[in-house]
Amino acid sequence: MNDEEIKNEIRKFALQNAAEHEGQTRDKTILAKIMGNVPELRQKAKEISPIITEIVSEINQISLEEQQEEIKENYPELLEIKKEKPQKDSLLPALKNIEGKEIITRFPPAPNGYPHIGHAKAAVISEEYAKMHGGKMILRFEDTNPGTERLEYYAAIKVGMDWLGIKYDSVEYVSDSLDVLYKKADQIIKSNDAYVCTCSQDSISKDRREMTECGCTKQSVEENERLWHKMFDEKGFKEGQALLRFRGNMQSGNTTMRDPALFRINTKRHARQEQKYKVWPTYDFAGIIFDSISKVSHAMRSKEFELRKELHHTILDKLGMEKAEFIFFGRLDLEGMPVSKSALKPLIENGKVPWYDDPRLPTLEGLRRRGIRPEAVKKFVLSLGLTKNDTVSPFASLEAFNKKIIDGKSVRLHMVRNPKELKIVNLPSNEFQLSNHPTIDLGKRTVNVNDSVMIDGQDAMGLKKGESIRLLGIGIVKIIEDGLDLAAEYISENAENIEKKIQWVTKETIKIKIIVPEQLFFGEEFNEDSLKEIEGFVEQAYLELKDGDEIQFIRFGYCRKESTHQVIFTHK
Repeated sequence: MNDEEIKNEIRKFALQNAAEHEGQTRDKTILAKIMGNVPELRQKAKEISPIITEIVSEINQISLEEQQEEIKENYPELLEIKKEKPQKDSLLPALKNIEGKEIITRFPPAPNGYPHIGHAKAAVISEEYAKMHGGKMILRFEDTNPGTERLEYYAAIKVGMDWLGIKYDSVEYVSDSLDVLYKKADQIIKSNDAYVCTCSQDSISKDRREMTECGCTKQSVEENERLWHKMFDEKGFKEGQALLRFRGNMQSGNTTMRDPALFRINTKRHARQEQKYKVWPTYDFAGIIFDSISKVSHAMRSKEFELRKELHHTILDKLGMEKAEFIFFGRLDLEGMPVSKSALKPLIENGKVPWYDDPRLPTLEGLRRRGIRPEAVKKFVLSLGLTKNDTVSPFASLEAFNKKIIDGKSVRLHMVRNPKELKIVNLPSNEFQLSNHPTIDLGKRTVNVNDSVMIDGQDAMGLKKGESIRLLGIGIVKIIEDGLDLAAEYISENAENIEKKIQWVTKETIKIKIIVPEQLFFGEEFNEDSLKEIEGFVEQAYLELKDGDEIQFIRFGYCRKESTHQVIFTHK
């Protein structure tokens, strides 16, 4: 690079950094950026340092508006929202056994709770593999456990998938097709690969532990068929009195092979089928049968089901049905945020958390309400790849993906807490234009200032007579009175080496409540201070934003507007 090219590169970095920091940059910052981005200059730090100092000084002397104009004219590429480079290869490992197959995956939630980040992982991976191979994805509700399903859960899962942008090609409800499963049960009974067991649950558990067959295994096929039909009879077996069990291997070292239940009696009301059925399949039977019937080629499963692979393959072999390729993955947890339904439900029931949309929770509703974008969830999940190891990720990892997405869309606004009046003399104008974003053209807002502004109470306490500060969007002012009667004198639009920057609002403010979610658990201990409320005062421009819009309150963080008088803190 020649001297002019070097100066041009330095100026570009300096203008970009200044525009992102309210018109000011520092030579050390630009030196670090040059060293990191221009490899050929890494050996010339001493030579270029004086050039950087000179250019930084020039840029700090011009206004933010002039900086932005120069960027538009000479470096318009800096104004473009940076798009991530498409990855040549997926972060997911290649699928096995795909030759000559139509790739079909499925996401099979049980509608017994609200969807969370763990569901998102399974759905995103299933969809990604289908997309990679031009295949299809099925959304299947495995609703075969009456008493646990609710219509609101079905709806919440669909809403969650829509929010994530998951595109599925069809929807299946296992409870709509129990007759298909009953026919498969008839088939496996006729081949003497299943029998009806009338032992007590305690006896069954004891036999499985001791690897001992019960007397029911000696029943004839005809007797098993009779008992099977009796399970359906209203005057026949009651709940808990009979099971259809697979004839596996009671001496197997794999406990799942020790004659597991395939069907049981459950007389509780079903959310969709009401009281239409009393005999219901277990997951061990229903899921694999539907995978085969629906021609699922690759079935994503959490690793807890890996031990059941032998059982599921054996059942399908007995029925002469096609097997999907099983792909197992580890559990995904967020640090300090319970994911499992068994952990979430007590929090609601005990009043620790008001509902499943609480922004402290890893439910999809909680993440949405907090201001986490669905694209961030998908990128986060895919960044973890596919591993059988359980992952406990800090929330900051998800935040990092989210920040990249929302930063360019978040309007910058001023907000102060515990406001204190700062009188200003010699203002050059009563009208100031504030940019809605430092580097992207999101428009400007006009703010009228008379002879005073309101600043944050914490900032007010630190002001000392004689010091100069930068009032963001106004310019440099010098404190002429400190203490209770704060006053300042306007000095100039810009100046070097003014490090203290303060946001402000006019007296015509909007009072809002800021909900700040923090980590819910530290180890096993519930954090009683995990939800805080802050009273803030914001600009009138806040009212022009729509509910759901993302904001960055300068020197505070990103927040999602929830209503006219409430925002949820998203993250720094």
